[in-house]
Amino acid sequence: MRLRRLVLAAFFAALIFGAGESSVRAEIVINVDQGATQPLPIAIPAFAGAPVGEQISQVVTSDLGGSGLFHPLEPSTFPHREADVNVQPQFDSWKAISAQAILTGQVVGESEGRLRVDFRLWDTYAAEQLLGLQFTSTPENWRRVAHKISDAVYQKLTGAKGYFDTRIVFVAESGPRAKRVRRLEIMDQDGANPSYLTDGSYQVFTPRFSSNSQEITYMALRPTGSSIYLLNIETTRQESLGQFPGMVFAPRFSHDGRKVIFSVEKGGNTDIFVMNLATRAMRRLTTDPSIDTSPSYSPDDAQIAFNSDRGGSPQLYVMNADGSGAHRISFGAGRYTTPVWSPDGKLIAFTKQDGSEFHIGVMKPDGSDERLLTTSYLDEGPSWAPNSRLIMFFRQTSGAGARLWTVDISGRMAHAAPYPLAASDPAWSPPLN
Repeated sequence: MRLRRLVLAAFFAALIFGAGESSVRAEIVINVDQGATQPLPIAIPAFAGAPVGEQISQVVTSDLGGSGLFHPLEPSTFPHREADVNVQPQFDSWKAISAQAILTGQVVGESEGRLRVDFRLWDTYAAEQLLGLQFTSTPENWRRVAHKISDAVYQKLTGAKGYFDTRIVFVAESGPRAKRVRRLEIMDQDGANPSYLTDGSYQVFTPRFSSNSQEITYMALRPTGSSIYLLNIETTRQESLGQFPGMVFAPRFSHDGRKVIFSVEKGGNTDIFVMNLATRAMRRLTTDPSIDTSPSYSPDDAQIAFNSDRGGSPQLYVMNADGSGAHRISFGAGRYTTPVWSPDGKLIAFTKQDGSEFHIGVMKPDGSDERLLTTSYLDEGPSWAPNSRLIMFFRQTSGAGARLWTVDISGRMAHAAPYPLAASDPAWSPPLN
């Protein structure tokens, strides 16, 4: 599971034509905050350097098309199957197929078996280059190069950071309901390279990434009780956070990675605790005679969102990091659970049950501007993409197992994630290094 690092050389001064980035003005702008945005028609010819070049362009096509913001054009309509990255395109021929942007590239073998990938992004109607970059990598790491290219194009044309060079950890479920096997599994965000992190000898729940490293915390349930573990993905090293006086669950890292916050149930009462990972000192944050759980830190670690039934039904609350100042922020009909702060701090995502329907929704941290993004038989467990534009969750339909889904924050684009088997409790990684 060790990550291979990529080398990035940025040639914003243009790879050939010498146009400085300061002199290039992008005519193409995709407004990601506009709910009715039409996907941008983009042409992505096969990168030169078969077969890897074509494979890279196919992954980029899938990434951008899957975002819902881009419409990759059908290659059979292209005036050229490959477009030379070292030659300015004949823009009129690409206008004829309504391509508003063109992405060209090539793969070149270098010394010691490494690959160099050059690419350029062109504005067809302005007839100018928007972006030119170069990556070097080992051959087996070509998929990460493709995702890096997708991230660069996405950010250039939307102004928002990309999310393609990331991974998803989740609970893979198999077997009959009475003997369900739950294992941690990890995959690239596009479903590639899936692999198990646990062997299924015990049940696992609620894996969560650290926001500043490739480390996971999760709950393990055995006949002897529950435990919280830390798992380093690169080294596969695991360690327990120790013994607790009761059932322990719902762990999540602070954003600085120095603490893990979680709930402990004992004698019918559930409270929120936090542990300093350096000293293993533990502190109790709530003392209300109710169920306080699902804590999530704000990006600056100054506040904590959680759900509690202290008001009679599960609702969302926010308190200071020391446990003071708890106040309710959800007041709509129904039951609110599983709050999680967006990485940019602007929204809190949550699960809402209203009657027989479940929803994934978002609201501002003060409880205003509540919006429901999905409606289903059972939607639960939101997790933010690192750019705060998408949410992954799991959906269960009547009589079927749970599946991973994604929805954007406009609620306009919702679709099943590229994992075909039963799965729950997804967590989105920070960008890979």
